[in-house]
Amino acid sequence: MDSEDLIDELRRIGARYGGAPGTVLPTRPDVIIVRAGSVVVKAHAPGAEREPLVERMRATAHPALRGIMLEPVTEEVMTAGDRLVTVWPAGTPVDHADPDAAPWEAAGRLLARLHAVPVRALPPLRAAGGPARVASTVARLGDRSAAELAVRRAFTCLPAPSAPGTNPPGTAPGGSSGAAPGGLTHGDWHMGQMVRAPDEWILIDIDDLGVGDQAWDLSRPAAWFAAGLLEPEVWHRFLGAYRAAGGVAVPPDGDPWGRLEVPAQAMTVQLAAAAVAAAGREGRPLDEVEEVLVESCLRIVRHRSACHSVPTQ
Repeated sequence: MDSEDLIDELRRIGARYGGAPGTVLPTRPDVIIVRAGSVVVKAHAPGAEREPLVERMRATAHPALRGIMLEPVTEEVMTAGDRLVTVWPAGTPVDHADPDAAPWEAAGRLLARLHAVPVRALPPLRAAGGPARVASTVARLGDRSAAELAVRRAFTCLPAPSAPGTNPPGTAPGGSSGAAPGGLTHGDWHMGQMVRAPDEWILIDIDDLGVGDQAWDLSRPAAWFAAGLLEPEVWHRFLGAYRAAGGVAVPPDGDPWGRLEVPAQAMTVQLAAAAVAAAGREGRPLDEVEEVLVESCLRIVRHRSACHSVPTQ
């Protein structure tokens, strides 16, 4: 099924559930989203596996996640051509043209509520998908440019990720980390993963939902803050709201970086790898933000100059 045929099929599904003509919405290249009246229809990335998505749909529809994760219009996972398709209520995304209005406190509170839901209260879930994306993103890089080499070196310096239910990287066995590494995790949280539906902010995108190190859900803003790309005041608003709502991924007070350092460094490597790959595809030099991410990778290498003495990827 070519892209136009796929979009036509998504519009037919949208008309069935939303009762209106469908319009394609901008999103990342491997996903297609069509809005039709009160619903959005999502064609998931090529190669997405059915059973993990079915499990995640079942969990997201569970009452324990009501008001935290957007509930699907139907739990059914449909097929259009070779793509898996799901249907969701339409919501209003964060306005990226107005960064000052970004709901950082609401995000912190929602993540804290998500992390408080016991995994055993939900239908069975697999490991969260986020951490594995670091390796897959780095694997798409070449090794010709200085930027590619910097990102690859930083990746090899990262401690190996922990399995769910074990101590996370940087935490001593039996030590107090302030979190249970095998908790419920969004897996790919950023500001694009929130909508207002209808009047309250709520989390969306279940593609990486699962069991894992809950500090991963804080890793993207932590990485931006550590790189100097997120204002300290904004970071502290987000972290403060998360802690005030009882978030368990970091200690309730004091220095959070014993829990956040390795996830933030891993996310920095992922963001830098994606940026370098995009610049290469587009045949352009790195922009200012991308240069900062690559320099952050070099700082990770310097910080972990003794990385040969620890388990690596």
